[in-house]
Amino acid sequence: MYQFDARNLSMVMDLYEMTMANGYLGEHSDRVMVTFDVFYRNNPDNGGFAIFAGLEQVIEYIEHLHFAEDDIAYLRSLNLFPEEFLHMLANFRFTGDIDAFPEGTIMYPNEPVLTVHAPLVDAQLVETALLTQINHQSLIATKAQRIVHAAKGRAVADFGARRAHNMDAAVYGARAAYIGGVASTATLLAGKMFGIPVTGTMAHSWVMYHQDEFTAFSRYAQAYPDAAVLLVDTYNVLHSGIPNAIRTAREVLEPMGKRLRGVRIDSGDLAYLSKRARAMLDEEGLTDCTISASNSLDEYTITSLIDQGGCIDSFGVGERLITARSEPVFGAVYKLVCVEHNGVSEPRIKISETVEKITNPARKRVYRVYNKTGHAISDLITLYEEEVDVSEPYRYVNPSKPWRSRSYMDVTVRELQKPVMRAGRRVAPLPGLQEIRSYVARQLQDEIWEEEQRFDNPHLHKLVMSPAYYETKMDLLYKHSEDCCVYDSSIRRLG
Repeated sequence: MYQFDARNLSMVMDLYEMTMANGYLGEHSDRVMVTFDVFYRNNPDNGGFAIFAGLEQVIEYIEHLHFAEDDIAYLRSLNLFPEEFLHMLANFRFTGDIDAFPEGTIMYPNEPVLTVHAPLVDAQLVETALLTQINHQSLIATKAQRIVHAAKGRAVADFGARRAHNMDAAVYGARAAYIGGVASTATLLAGKMFGIPVTGTMAHSWVMYHQDEFTAFSRYAQAYPDAAVLLVDTYNVLHSGIPNAIRTAREVLEPMGKRLRGVRIDSGDLAYLSKRARAMLDEEGLTDCTISASNSLDEYTITSLIDQGGCIDSFGVGERLITARSEPVFGAVYKLVCVEHNGVSEPRIKISETVEKITNPARKRVYRVYNKTGHAISDLITLYEEEVDVSEPYRYVNPSKPWRSRSYMDVTVRELQKPVMRAGRRVAPLPGLQEIRSYVARQLQDEIWEEEQRFDNPHLHKLVMSPAYYETKMDLLYKHSEDCCVYDSSIRRLG
């Protein structure tokens, strides 16, 4: 069963995290408490949602975060840091709090999926590793769910390890793909570490090694009589592969009292070939022999194959899953939203000429709002100290249409962020991978509208705000816009 990666990955961080941390110490502000939010701005592939993944690896990283002697020696060699700072690092342990969505939660742009509330240096040092895990696994889990959704109940296997960007991407990508609904992986280490079912057949080299295709098939069937799935496209699917697979079933497996489990097609016109292969197998009484397909598949090619009537029972998906090839960057960011001096919280906001890059300030809470049928109708942001009472009409503000007066009635709410760490220690055991996977499936089945799950022009899930939170954000925007006006006018005077 899974064992934590024993490598010391503490130095997986950008240099600027170290330079800023040292600067904070120089300002004697290292014990100032701050709040950072992790959020993202756009759903991959213009989809309706994303899946939060990678939390377990984030927590493990933070729990094991320390700087070994060779780390300190390397930092000393850069001639950037005073000994006082290096001494602090040698004794460093993360002492902050983390709240996060449960892993596997369906999430939407611009809401805080993970919040770090910690001493300033602590919060700064964890940025890179935290984003690395969440960006990668959330991206792959989301892509996997799209592919599984396209397959309409047919099994999908992860075949992507050899196309992954490196070995870690293969292993943790398999984990994320399983969260997204993939049924199995071909990557043995992922199976060993996470308990994911493993699957696989043969490569073309097995067929090419033997003197002829029938010999290759028969040897494989003799070695694995209970799991014989034959790759039938090395030479010619319909004139060689399928006939030799049928012959193997008749002459090798049936005398052993066994059945041919399946065939796999890895090239060519998969819709046409699968229909012809199905007819040939059925004609020989091999109606229980399954047909699997692989070869550069994704949600769109799988949708097309099914729409064409392809007789395919399962799909092996490689590079377009494990690299999320259509949109290989998730884009989660880590932004300061609050600074606490002597117990007094001061919200912070980032302003940009690009409206989408203006952040949601302050320490906050996030709620999912459900109608009477249990469907999620929106997410709600409030100030951290606010109480949400939906037993009577609850007024909210849609920031894209703030002039409209809107209220919730006959709804229920669920707070999305849960305590994960307090004072640097996890507060409860994290769920197992199977539980996370089931949680994703349950949300998509019971809570998330089918209209949000379509690939083309999905319904957009609303992110709304309490009036008090909206006013807080507007006040900060107004304050900083006044500062900018003063600065601009001074430039004009000087000009």
